[in-house]
Amino acid sequence: MSWHLSFGRGLGSLHAGIAFVQFMLLAMGFHTGQREAWLGVLAGAALLALLGWVLALRRRHAITGTPTSRIVSAAQGYVELHGIGKPLDLNPLQSPLSGAACLWYRYQVEHRTDNDKWELVEQGQSQASFVLDDGSGQCLVDPDGAEIVTRHCRRWSSGDYRYVEWTLRQQDLIYVLGHFVTRHPHQGLDAGADVRDLLAEWKRDQAGLLKRFDLNHDGQVDDREWELARRLARGEVEKRHRELRRQPELHLVEGAPSSLYLISNHEPDKLARRFLWMALGQLAVFFAALGWLAWWWRQPAVF
Repeated sequence: MSWHLSFGRGLGSLHAGIAFVQFMLLAMGFHTGQREAWLGVLAGAALLALLGWVLALRRRHAITGTPTSRIVSAAQGYVELHGIGKPLDLNPLQSPLSGAACLWYRYQVEHRTDNDKWELVEQGQSQASFVLDDGSGQCLVDPDGAEIVTRHCRRWSSGDYRYVEWTLRQQDLIYVLGHFVTRHPHQGLDAGADVRDLLAEWKRDQAGLLKRFDLNHDGQVDDREWELARRLARGEVEKRHRELRRQPELHLVEGAPSSLYLISNHEPDKLARRFLWMALGQLAVFFAALGWLAWWWRQPAVF
């Protein structure tokens, strides 16, 4: 028997994976019916339940323990933001299946095979950033690496194909828990390096260089003419740097190693409650697996 598993990036996708593996372990136990198999199956299910319980509680704690910040005054680092989702430019993102305008999408397409099994044939998701506006300011939200929780999920079938599409829509109230960073356009400016790069660029176009700086028309750029080129390059670089310094700073939310990066169009209180129910469910599975494991342990071994 072959299995193909694909999880959407929605609420508890990791927990859905844990639940699936637990189900497969139980199916294996019922299939074999042997004491030794059941001992291994139930031990594995209990360990997975303990892992699921810890992960769900960590997510709930991150949501309930992080105060909401305002973009205009948010500290650099791990923050919680709440605002309206808007497209980055005038040409909004469109889902490839339904063509609906959105901020983010994920989709999968499955095909029914000759033996009446569903096989994944295509899946994908967007990586484009979108804007979060909380009334005090705006920031970019980079969905790469985020656990995305959305209430917009559409499923439909056509012939031997079935489709699933998850989206975040324009004007959704978006909740973000992630790493906030402010980038200034003038950060990292190096006038000396930029002048050298500009001169190197001019040198690559020898015809243009001679036309511009060969003042005595002798077919080469002498020291005096090259000094003029350097002065003009410094002036152009200084002008570019002044323009960069006048540009506004850029706020961005992105993922960070070992931290939960969560984007959702659910209210945070609702998310926290659902993660609590997940934790309680896995805790119930843990104790049930331990009880069943103890029962099988007391059964005599069959040789």
